Amino acid sequence: MRKRILGGLALALGLAAPAFAFQFAALFGLVKGDIDRAVGYVHDVMSIVNQKYVDPKAANFSDLARNAIHGMVESLDPHSEFLEKKDNDELAEDLSGEFGGVGIQVEVRAGKVLVIEPMDNTPAARAGIVRGDEIVSIDGHPVAGSGAMDMVVDRLRGKPHTHVALAVYRPQAQKSFTVDLEREIIKVDSVIDARVVDDDIGYVLVTEFSEHTGEQFAAAVDKLLKKNINSLIIDLRNNPGGTLDAAVEVSEPFFHKGDLIVSTKGRQAEDNAEFRSEADGDPLDLPVAVLINQDTASAAEIVTGALKDTGKAVVIGERSFGKGSVQTIIDFKTGDGLRLTTAKYYTPSGVSLHEKGVTPEVEVVLSPDEDDKIRQQQVRPDITDPADFKARFGFTPIDDRQLDAAVAVLRGLEVLESQAASAAHAGSPHPANVSYVPAIDSGNVKISGRPPRNRG
Repeated sequence: MRKRILGGLALALGLAAPAFAFQFAALFGLVKGDIDRAVGYVHDVMSIVNQKYVDPKAANFSDLARNAIHGMVESLDPHSEFLEKKDNDELAEDLSGEFGGVGIQVEVRAGKVLVIEPMDNTPAARAGIVRGDEIVSIDGHPVAGSGAMDMVVDRLRGKPHTHVALAVYRPQAQKSFTVDLEREIIKVDSVIDARVVDDDIGYVLVTEFSEHTGEQFAAAVDKLLKKNINSLIIDLRNNPGGTLDAAVEVSEPFFHKGDLIVSTKGRQAEDNAEFRSEADGDPLDLPVAVLINQDTASAAEIVTGALKDTGKAVVIGERSFGKGSVQTIIDFKTGDGLRLTTAKYYTPSGVSLHEKGVTPEVEVVLSPDEDDKIRQQQVRPDITDPADFKARFGFTPIDDRQLDAAVAVLRGLEVLESQAASAAHAGSPHPANVSYVPAIDSGNVKISGRPPRNRG
């Protein structure tokens, strides 16, 4: 199935080697000319390697074909790749925002796998797993060391209604125990922090763009509006992106119905499209600041670019990554997949951000050390005690200069708006060009880098 994260064209192929290349060519009626010569050349090389390489096991046709496909696709650009079944399944889970598991967020500290938090109403929470518990083994397999995170996540995840046994040590009580958990579908939150800062400014942290991000973002903003916020900060720092649908859904509340949010352009007709707001009612009418940094990419740049391009938000922080290409996912019968760059996306005014990124209007550059610490603070808003935070991560939380700058900018915009309102009330001429945000003259991706796998 061809997945452009928006649905797509069904396409089924077998990967039986070495005939795969000929079948591929025949399927599209391309057995003559250049492709015929190229396929023949690849066939000849594979045959020579298979017959003459010193290790016959390493030179079997199946492995040679797969390695050739890896090389062919991954030489195109940094974002195209051939996905083995396991990687393809993981990517599908990441993009859906759901997986089969027990509902535990974990971290590795000093070689130990510790529970960050059991997710609400999941098998882990119902079984009494609590923050700080140490996972000692899973189904009898000890977990520790540098590769512990991937091993733990792989063993915790699985098909719903299957079971997994955890050996747990609880440091607070100095006791060990074992729990048997039945896996179920776990929904991942990509909006992990929504709160009021500086009395009346809303703050929303979006860590990725998956299938449920749009509804989670809308719920977070609604909650903040009920607390009478006067402005909003959207934190997209370190957000690697995700699906185009989610980016459009997060952008929609700020646009009138029918307004253009993003467009894509590629070689095929289905890769040329415009994505417009489908939101009913009036757009949100409040000052907005968007926080970005060098690790803001893909779908996160779509949102940032759309809001900046149309003058709906002030962008603060560092230039974003510049991942402006669209990848299409093609699934094969074998379970493997192909992630192929098929288009580029463009802001409402037609600007491409590919390999350029979004330039902030208010630049606040952090040192690498600050970046690392702020990243850790971002994803652990649950730890509010500085001493507890230092005990866990080895440093006392630092001031977030980029967030402070966003607050300062929004306060400045409030002053401008207040002055404009006072001038209008007094009957004096309205100050020219006073608006919530400075005028902008600038100018999916479907897929971007996947988020960290720390949930099982």
